[in-house]
Amino acid sequence: MKISVIGSGYVGLVSGACFTEFGHSVICADLDDRKIEALNNGRIPIYEPGLEQIVTRNSAAGTLGFTTDVEDAVSKADVVFIAVGTPSRRGDGHADLSYVYAAAKTIAKAMTGYTVVVTKSTVPVGTGDEVERIIRETNPAADFSVVSNPEFLREGAAIEDFKRPDRIVVGVEDERSRAVMEEVYRPLFLNQSPLVFVNRRTSELIKYAANGFLAMKITFINEMADLCEAVGANVQDVARGIGLDKRIGPKFLNAGPGYGGSCFPKDTLALAKTAQDYDTNIRLIETTIAINDSRKRAMARRVIAACGGDVRGKTIAMLGLTFKPNTDDMRDAPSLFIIQALQDKGAIIRAYDPEGMEEAKHLLQDVTYCNSAYEAADGADAITIVTEWDVFRALDFPRLKDIMVQPVLVDLRNIYRHDRVEDEGFTYHSIGRP
Repeated sequence: MKISVIGSGYVGLVSGACFTEFGHSVICADLDDRKIEALNNGRIPIYEPGLEQIVTRNSAAGTLGFTTDVEDAVSKADVVFIAVGTPSRRGDGHADLSYVYAAAKTIAKAMTGYTVVVTKSTVPVGTGDEVERIIRETNPAADFSVVSNPEFLREGAAIEDFKRPDRIVVGVEDERSRAVMEEVYRPLFLNQSPLVFVNRRTSELIKYAANGFLAMKITFINEMADLCEAVGANVQDVARGIGLDKRIGPKFLNAGPGYGGSCFPKDTLALAKTAQDYDTNIRLIETTIAINDSRKRAMARRVIAACGGDVRGKTIAMLGLTFKPNTDDMRDAPSLFIIQALQDKGAIIRAYDPEGMEEAKHLLQDVTYCNSAYEAADGADAITIVTEWDVFRALDFPRLKDIMVQPVLVDLRNIYRHDRVEDEGFTYHSIGRP
């Protein structure tokens, strides 16, 4: 089957590359000349484990191509996926759908023969209806269907998630497009991955509901961590104790500095705005957003307290900048808020992240970027672990103690045990543990 993907960002590139693994022929189209040039030269613009190998292999085989000629890509396709960005709109927090609607107009002008147009981007309820209206208005003679097919990819594990998904949600309004989507995902269906067909609006809401629920789960365990500290309990034991309940499950119960990334912040906000538009209260989501926003800066206060209540003129080594490991994504990363709050109090910041520093340079000022955790810690008054990269899980504490001004470790991801660190002569602070 011939597939075109409009948008070669995270979702579009991963989806397009993985579709070629199923035997489909894919063209990824994007208006960004530099991105397409890089991809055609074998350079991957994002960091995602395993992606470079798939792109290289299928580009060489001729089943995966990249172009800036969006209309040409659309004209050759049986199925066109819209995978453009839907960031939070400035001013009101609604999802910005301008890129989606622009893609719809381009598709309408270029499609030939029956075409299934699929919104892969995360979009509010009713977006598919508007995409259908735009295409119909732009090209009244077009033969097409509009389908919703939200992505559920975890950054850092996207390839595995695409090839072995928990479920594939497809929102359709006619049997003709359903048959096409069954063929698109036939290889996964044969592997018994659940293929869930619903109507289009339900599909759009499933994505937001899923992310909203997971964001609440993270926020819940973070609040439990605060309570654990107050009463002398251990949040990791609490998480394990409740996570063994199959109705709850163990995932997303790791206490930390709050959620960030490309999905949860904007999707929870868009979900809350959608509910407001339909005069429906979803106070749990609204409260989740407020708690998470305040928690990020609250983590800076923990660092300040660990440094004796004052960080003016002191050097803080920040280990990890991205919102999670195995990605270079800095969008709404807790580190951004923590570093800014520490700088507001006069702290000097030295930072190291295995993949995120180039992106961080566009978002943070007056930060010294280092080549290792040890370079960042040299002369530091405290170390703060913000992102749980594997490289931070076996630090050489005697070496760190020798190069630091004060042996203080603030572990915002609970990757160490108190006794292990304190036996090395460090003052240790973690989240939700006595």
